[in-house]
Amino acid sequence: MKATAEISLYPLHENYEEVIIDYILKLRQYEGLRVETNGMSTQVFGEYDTLMAALTTESKAVFESGKAVLMMKLIGADRSKENLPDVLK
Repeated sequence: MKATAEISLYPLHENYEEVIIDYILKLRQYEGLRVETNGMSTQVFGEYDTLMAALTTESKAVFESGKAVLMMKLIGADRSKENLPDVLK
């Protein structure tokens, strides 16, 4: 099953930007995931099991390194731009 996660990470550290960049770069290393980033959030597309395993592993690493807030929306479908109705593209 395909899935999409939209995530926003808020590390509660002075070096928050470095933590966010590292998190995104680590997610991009997972085969089978597509990661798109904008100024407000990051979208991750892929197979549900792969996506959830990556988010679990990388989020746990962030939480173990210090305090952080992770906001996530998850849908059981690929909601990338290519799969939206034409009127919304």
